[in-house]
Amino acid sequence: MKRLIITTAIFALCTVGCADETSLNGTNDETIKTATKQDNHKDAKSLDDIDKSAHDYSFVGIAGEPMPLSQFEGRPVLVVNTASLCGFTKQYSGLQALYERYEDDGFVVLGVPSNDFGGQEPGSNQEIKGFCEANFNIRFPLTEKTKVSGEDAHPFYTWAQKKLGAENAPKWNFHKYLVGADGKLVTAFASSVNPQSEDLKNAVEAAIQSAKKL
Repeated sequence: MKRLIITTAIFALCTVGCADETSLNGTNDETIKTATKQDNHKDAKSLDDIDKSAHDYSFVGIAGEPMPLSQFEGRPVLVVNTASLCGFTKQYSGLQALYERYEDDGFVVLGVPSNDFGGQEPGSNQEIKGFCEANFNIRFPLTEKTKVSGEDAHPFYTWAQKKLGAENAPKWNFHKYLVGADGKLVTAFASSVNPQSEDLKNAVEAAIQSAKKL
């Protein structure tokens, strides 16, 4: 009788243990499946972002107005992250001259004030706008102050880095992305490249010619 009771107890424990293990394995399987689905979703989203064009993104203008890049469809755009207290701030003059030279051909310069590098754009949007107009007579469009690097970078800059690689992403103020009339990235220029350099002007002229073929 004692042997029967002991045998029955052991069998019951084994049954419970097996059930728990089965339940645990089932839970682990579901967890793995869920994690896999999430990873696949992230990968798909990443691929979707890469397939986008610049015209899928939007900034906010320096006066607070919406600034979808789709409004520049059919026009080449030079996107420049700017700063008021940088050694390269004098490039504002060259950028304005570049804009005036090719404006009638549909070319646009888009200034993106940013405080990311060296804290060299500390002012408010209103102060930045006033500085640009008073010191450089800037007439090309400006966005509000924007993050252009790191995890909190504006989606346009995240997309551009994926397209051209981290080596071509902004590392300082006055980095330049040239966007074609079709919204595709053409190339990037380092901060040290003067807006009046032959390389940059040649790239702009080529983008203008390509725009005429669309």
